[in-house]
Amino acid sequence: MTNHAGFAADDAVTAAVPVQAAQGGRHFPPFLAPSSRLTDCKKAAAHVDLAGAGGVATVPGSWPRHAKPVSGAELDDWMEKHPSALAWFESVAAAAKGKEIVVFLDYDGTLSPIVADPDRAFMSDEMREAVRGVAKHFPTAIVSGRCIDKVFDFVKLEELYYAGSHGMDIRGPTAAASEYNHNMKAKQGDAVTFQPAADFLPVIEEVYHVLKERMASIRGSLVENNKFCLSVHYRCVDEAEWGVLDGKVRAVIEGYPDLRLSKGRKVGAKVLEIRPVIDWDKGSALQFLLKSLGYEGRNNVFPIYIGDDRTDEDAFKVLRNMGQGIGILVTKVPKETAASYTLREPSEVKEFLRKLVKIKINGDKGLIGK
Repeated sequence: MTNHAGFAADDAVTAAVPVQAAQGGRHFPPFLAPSSRLTDCKKAAAHVDLAGAGGVATVPGSWPRHAKPVSGAELDDWMEKHPSALAWFESVAAAAKGKEIVVFLDYDGTLSPIVADPDRAFMSDEMREAVRGVAKHFPTAIVSGRCIDKVFDFVKLEELYYAGSHGMDIRGPTAAASEYNHNMKAKQGDAVTFQPAADFLPVIEEVYHVLKERMASIRGSLVENNKFCLSVHYRCVDEAEWGVLDGKVRAVIEGYPDLRLSKGRKVGAKVLEIRPVIDWDKGSALQFLLKSLGYEGRNNVFPIYIGDDRTDEDAFKVLRNMGQGIGILVTKVPKETAASYTLREPSEVKEFLRKLVKIKINGDKGLIGK
């Protein structure tokens, strides 16, 4: 049992749904961290099927091949606006004192490293224990672009809430696993579900099979079926073929006006995403979960949302507009963001989660030491 107390310039690839620029922070030219291939791309290229075969593409000219580093005054200014959540943990704890913390976590790049083969984005046992510890004391949700079943297979914690497909597929913990169901409470052993994009399932499935067929000849490409959205991965595709793939993906999506194409922002991930044209995103999922947990309209709640992707900006903006809680962007490079704080990588996320548990258990004494 648990015991609880945007990027306007380059977000939309197609013009079906314009995306507002994120509020807060400034725009910096990209600045690349040292690259590391966590999985051999030659092996990944041979794995043409990720729940199927796939194609992948990018937008020619939209992402600079040789990014200009950011340093000096610009970097200092950005870090002043978005300081480390670890270095400033006492300030975070002080802001949350006397309030009920609710934790929202992205998966890829936040709880697990970015890898060439998305099927191998495993979280460590230490990270799993950190998340389990947080969920023991605070309502905790995983909010991911992944299919909800796939992200659950990675996390393997029944006491969490899961919002897959960028928040379009929401499932609460079973009544047996959690006491903190509130308005989402189900019968013993039942999973609570909410699927605002259910009507789009047939077209998503159709496009998935079309993309598999059209892109199967592109070595290193992967099409991932996330149930209510599709991800087209191209990290292991020869850069010379990106333009060809872009054209093929666009040609497919142009025949489906109910879908829109955008590109992910995770450093090293290289992914295009196809989603329904629906007024629902990770920010909507955050609001839905807060309401379902009984926190709507309450000023004693302190949501903490941690993520590394462009799609997490919708949740960061919701928190800014609420004037409650904090958004934490996981990044090693300056990016335009509505988040208040930053963490550099999953290992820092793990340390931050452990500190949350320590402050809950030990009170102010938890601020002393590590």
